[in-house]
Amino acid sequence: MGYLLVAGAIVAEVAATLGLRASHGLTRLAPSILVVMGYGTAFVLLAQALKSLNVGPVYAVWSGVGTVGAFLGGVLLFDERVRTATVVGVALVVLGVAVMYLGGGLEH
Repeated sequence: MGYLLVAGAIVAEVAATLGLRASHGLTRLAPSILVVMGYGTAFVLLAQALKSLNVGPVYAVWSGVGTVGAFLGGVLLFDERVRTATVVGVALVVLGVAVMYLGGGLEH
């Protein structure tokens, strides 16, 4: 169950982050509502997941997958440029998440 909560937290956080971009500095109402609801949902789900999962690996997975999701969302939704350095950075994030996961596991 904890894994599903983390997955939900990731989806909510990525949606909120992309909403930040769409909100133009929180000046557009609908995307601003998405930001508040998305981050609120992400934190509630993450807090529930941490009742049964280890904080270090969970945070690595949440922030790492969220970073990759926000990058992909920016490219797909906002036509942001993909640069070689950015792709290398994303690969390092994924590698770091894998190391954290393998080193600490998720379950208590």
